[in-house]
Amino acid sequence: MSEQNIFREVDEELRSDRMRALWRRFAPYVIGAAVGVVLVVAVNEGWTWYHTNNAAQSSDELYAAFDAIDGGDLPAAQTQLDALIANGSGSYPVLAQFRKAGLLAKEGSVADAVAAYDALANNQSNTRLRELALVLGGTLMIDAGTLADVESRVGSVAAEDSPLRNAAREALGLAQYKAGDFAAAQANFEAVANDPLTQSTVRNRMGYYLAQLLSQGAITAPPAVDSADAAATAIDEIVSDEAPAEETPAADAPADQPPAADAPAATTEAQPVTQ
Repeated sequence: MSEQNIFREVDEELRSDRMRALWRRFAPYVIGAAVGVVLVVAVNEGWTWYHTNNAAQSSDELYAAFDAIDGGDLPAAQTQLDALIANGSGSYPVLAQFRKAGLLAKEGSVADAVAAYDALANNQSNTRLRELALVLGGTLMIDAGTLADVESRVGSVAAEDSPLRNAAREALGLAQYKAGDFAAAQANFEAVANDPLTQSTVRNRMGYYLAQLLSQGAITAPPAVDSADAAATAIDEIVSDEAPAEETPAADAPADQPPAADAPAATTEAQPVTQ
């Protein structure tokens, strides 16, 4: 064996000894880190499975409550919603609270429903859910409360940057109409109608509101509605629905047959539509 080979074998042996020494020194840390990673992954997967399983169960309970409502079994639905609010997972308890408030309103317990919506608005960190609760509560207060009650809930939601601004403006307009503040009601209805994001069905509803104000003489100036002339369209639809069908002119009598003596004279002018 050459001297070079001997030195190489000795060097490899020394390296092997150093590696074994390093492994004995750091092996507990390496093994501990590996075990820690495995435990973290296992806990995360278990937590995900637990929440997914609970969310699926909560979803089933919520839809069971919906089915009970559709079937007319309101007490059973309320019991299921209460259980879901207390023990549900994820966002399902919040959805159950909204549905329970709507169920209270359906049963005629408007004060309780408004209180439930107010509680949701006060406890929500999600801005959009808070605004939704305010609009729903404010809408109920149109008939059950005063203009101040509606304004205190939907006034802040009627801002331009809110996705629910048009629902808030409609509720405000109706409350103002009820309170006799017709100019403010007109302004809110026109703001909804002129919003480019307003759906056609909502725009037409604003047109009916404005047509009602005009027909009552509550406003004197024509509504300033730019989008599709919603107010004029609404008035035309109302008139066309109430007007009698146009009379078909009678066929000319043959020349050799004299007209009947007692035939009434044909009318040449249409009677005005009584509004």
